[in-house]
Amino acid sequence: MVFDFLKGEFIDVISWLDDTRDTMVWRFDRRGQAIKYGAKLTVREGQSAVFIHEGQLADVFGPGLYMLETNNMPIMTTLQHWDHLFDSPFKSEVYFINTTRFTDLKWGTKNPIMTRDPEFGPVRIRAFGTYSMRVTDPGKFMTEIVGTDGEFTADEITFQLRNVILQEMSRTLAKSDIPVLDMAANTADLAKTVNDGIAPQIAEYGIELPEFYIENISLPEEVEKVLDKRTSVAVAGNLDDFTKFSAAEALDNPDGAAGGALAAGVGAAMGLGMAQNMGLGAGAGGGAAAASPAAAAPAPAAPPPPPPVRMWHMAVNGETKGPFAEADLVPLVAARSLTSASLVWTAGQDGWKAAGDTDLARLLEAAPPPPPAV
Repeated sequence: MVFDFLKGEFIDVISWLDDTRDTMVWRFDRRGQAIKYGAKLTVREGQSAVFIHEGQLADVFGPGLYMLETNNMPIMTTLQHWDHLFDSPFKSEVYFINTTRFTDLKWGTKNPIMTRDPEFGPVRIRAFGTYSMRVTDPGKFMTEIVGTDGEFTADEITFQLRNVILQEMSRTLAKSDIPVLDMAANTADLAKTVNDGIAPQIAEYGIELPEFYIENISLPEEVEKVLDKRTSVAVAGNLDDFTKFSAAEALDNPDGAAGGALAAGVGAAMGLGMAQNMGLGAGAGGGAAAASPAAAAPAPAAPPPPPPVRMWHMAVNGETKGPFAEADLVPLVAARSLTSASLVWTAGQDGWKAAGDTDLARLLEAAPPPPPAV
């Protein structure tokens, strides 16, 4: 930050060059000097200058170059009862306010939000995302938030904004009636509803949120594990039919070790069943003794069901896409729509992660590089 002033009794030039990324308000340091009548005030794009005179909000200047005289300082002139011939130095506090967007600010639920799901009943959910912020009314922002703080940063207001966001998020989710399993497909609508609810309250601070995103809504880990088990049962379906199907698959594919063992087991079971049937048939004809039930070998145990298919979700431009099975992701990898930097999530995973840091890394490693330019 730099400021220019005339070495002497009066300040001649007032300006601010911001070399930081998080300063919202900076007070011009007069060092006890008075401001010369007719001094030059430079307000750059993305800035506003606010004059505070004797503790009262005075004039607010937008971007431009100004000569500080009575004709362009109407509020100051009224407060001090200056006449049009006023040409004496004066002492006022000058605050520069950054009116550009502050982006990539984070929000998230410290504690789960209780809501009533139409399918599962009362559930606890967590959510997190990002937003941007900017000052829309410099005068109101000075009086309501900054006060006499000589250097005010974005971090000093984000805590208050997070409280407002979480309060509105809780209210919106509680009355949305959207099933938890469908919230991932409705994050854009939920984000707009939350931002619309926040807007009137933060407008009283002189700020707005131009962008507000919900990146993820998730259930507690123990609930997700129960859902995974439920999904596994749904995938398996009728266990008896599933066992028969697995046996048929093993007979058609006897090359693999597991398939060969299963085929041998099924073949032995079929042979034993045929022998029992033949023995029972001979006994019915009177020529041979029927096989004793006590002597019959027990039937082989049914093979366990295969592990459940993992379903993946992708975060694309603030929206959640999916779910996708791994087989569905192969063409996305080939089309470079899914890269190692893409954010993905699957049940049981702690938040969103880059695809290269998950089990999908093997798909990305198997993908060929893009063709060379012709």
